[in-house]
Amino acid sequence: MTPPRLQIALDKTDLPGALAPLQRAASRIDIIECGTVLILAEGLRAVREIRALFPDKDILADIRIAEAGKLLSEMAFEAGASLVSVVAGASMTTVKQVCAVAAAHRGEVQVELSDEWYDAARARQWREAGVQHVIVKRSRDREAAGDLSWGPGDVARVDELAGMGFTVTITGGVTPADLETFAGHPVGIVIAGRSIIAAEDPLAAATGLKQAIARVWP
Repeated sequence: MTPPRLQIALDKTDLPGALAPLQRAASRIDIIECGTVLILAEGLRAVREIRALFPDKDILADIRIAEAGKLLSEMAFEAGASLVSVVAGASMTTVKQVCAVAAAHRGEVQVELSDEWYDAARARQWREAGVQHVIVKRSRDREAAGDLSWGPGDVARVDELAGMGFTVTITGGVTPADLETFAGHPVGIVIAGRSIIAAEDPLAAATGLKQAIARVWP
């Protein structure tokens, strides 16, 4: 089984604050996520500047498209994004618009599932429309409420979605210890945010996660 790729989530409120840990950890990072918080604070300038600094990295513009799919996805891909995100509750019309724009830009589309929103029939429609990626997440709000566990339901969802042909991402305060829960299961991408960007040594933190990924998915 191919080990998951490591994605760094840059959810800082200013570009210098995002770039400082990114530049230290970049050699161990596969995908750079310009997070929703960063893009709300800095606009798509964040994507443009990070693309200029890292021309060979995949970059996700985590703009969580809910409507205006064609316009928003065109803006993101023209800024240099490799992937854009769509919320699970977006209409199929919106999803199809985003997929069409992504195909024209040779980009990819990711749907982000909420903690409580999941519909297998709708997921199959996403895949038929051209969505390549889905996120199974433990949200920041779920963590704040004290739910720090990954359970059998999360693992089963990963298996089901991967069986539909998606690349499945896991996110939500992921630590090396959390990864053991998903051993032997087809996780495609692991997202880490605060554990890298808030670390005293972001490179060491990213290296630790890469080593844990290699152990769990040998």
